[in-house]
Amino acid sequence: MKTSQQWIDYFTVNLQQQRINWMQQPVITENELRPVLRSLQAWQLGETSDGLHLIAASKKYALKINDPLYEEAVKLFIKEEQKHGNNLGRYLDAIGKPRIQKDWGDTMFRTIRGLNTSMEWWTLAVITVESAAQIFYQSLKDATGCPLLKAICTDILIDEAPHIQFQQQRLAVILNSKKPLAQSLTLIFYKFFFASTTLVVWMGHRKLFKAGGNSLRRYLHKMRIKMNKTIGRLHIDNDSDTNNLSVQVTI
Repeated sequence: MKTSQQWIDYFTVNLQQQRINWMQQPVITENELRPVLRSLQAWQLGETSDGLHLIAASKKYALKINDPLYEEAVKLFIKEEQKHGNNLGRYLDAIGKPRIQKDWGDTMFRTIRGLNTSMEWWTLAVITVESAAQIFYQSLKDATGCPLLKAICTDILIDEAPHIQFQQQRLAVILNSKKPLAQSLTLIFYKFFFASTTLVVWMGHRKLFKAGGNSLRRYLHKMRIKMNKTIGRLHIDNDSDTNNLSVQVTI
């Protein structure tokens, strides 16, 4: 498991990576753009969040566990998300499409997270959304033949796997701090939340998912695999010698 300092080092280096050739001109047809544009705009809006509520939650949590560097790691994580939003916005500008200022899904998520001060629920929400994002960006990449858009999606997909690992490790630590019965019940809730959010994401972006070759059945199958790789790998192991439960994360 990486320390907060190791995550800071990783994010600091990764933020400097330039994987997109912006000298390319966007080449996308109206037929390709029609089913993906609204979702592209909505996701771009979501990626540009200032992250103030998450930072506040991480600061509170960092003080609780006496790990001040964790807050800095979260801030760098947010910067990577904002980089994704900036790149998507730059693409929208290049194709002459507006950056929207409001979306029902984004509004709902912002309202909920504005009320949330728990690092646990923030971490769970991010794991779920980032898992859906992997399918979203792969679908967007597959839905068009535009080399520039494909490069943007590839850049984001490269970042997403470590993002999930970062959050997954934190969720394992948080789960480990609970009493045995609470751990078991919490895992059930984690999976319920993941499954429920999976459906909400589909409802908001089904046209894009379908354009990228994903039916509802295929999308749900992929999300089930991702849930098993994230929430499902938070194992509660019973140590018979100490009668203590410990939670481990398998990467």
